[in-house]
Amino acid sequence: MIARPLLLTALSGLALSGLAACTTTGRSAPAEVIRYHLGEPIPRGTVAVEPLSPTGPASIEFKTYAAAVETELLRSGYATPAPGAQPQFIATVAFTRANHVGPPRQSPVSIGLGGGGFSGGRGGVGLGGGLSFPLGSSRGRDIVTTELTVTIKRRADQSPVWEGSSRTYADARAADATASSQAAKLAGALFTGFPGESGRTIEVK
Repeated sequence: MIARPLLLTALSGLALSGLAACTTTGRSAPAEVIRYHLGEPIPRGTVAVEPLSPTGPASIEFKTYAAAVETELLRSGYATPAPGAQPQFIATVAFTRANHVGPPRQSPVSIGLGGGGFSGGRGGVGLGGGLSFPLGSSRGRDIVTTELTVTIKRRADQSPVWEGSSRTYADARAADATASSQAAKLAGALFTGFPGESGRTIEVK
């Protein structure tokens, strides 16, 4: 078994600056990635992509993530098995996708309440010192959070040889917030420099 801390714990520190960027610019944040392996050469061979916890027919959304992962596996030196043949490796895929409200969006214009004076600059409007508050919406934008986890195991004994997880945020209204766009982004980030340095968290734009 690959010794590692919980992936959720390792990824819980996803940079808040990335979240802030996607709430203010409408673009998706970089992907944060962590991989685990034994520090030995990762074997290649034929591979099949399967859900982590099969519960009946695969959903359309799972097929979207599975296709993105398979594309990256093939680019990384794996191959699909011949019809009717058993794969040498199994790549299990799990993903989560959830919407939540981001931080309130602030305007670059602020008004200060105090005595005398005027401050300009970058959108600054002030009446001296004292209190100041930003102008903008009190409700944040809707943010979609997507996480992808892949484990490559030997089919014969189910022993893992590699595991990785990637996560990102995006403005729910952005064109690249769709499941297909996020699946391709996270899978591409996850297999960047495959197999990657074990236990190190990287950011992939």
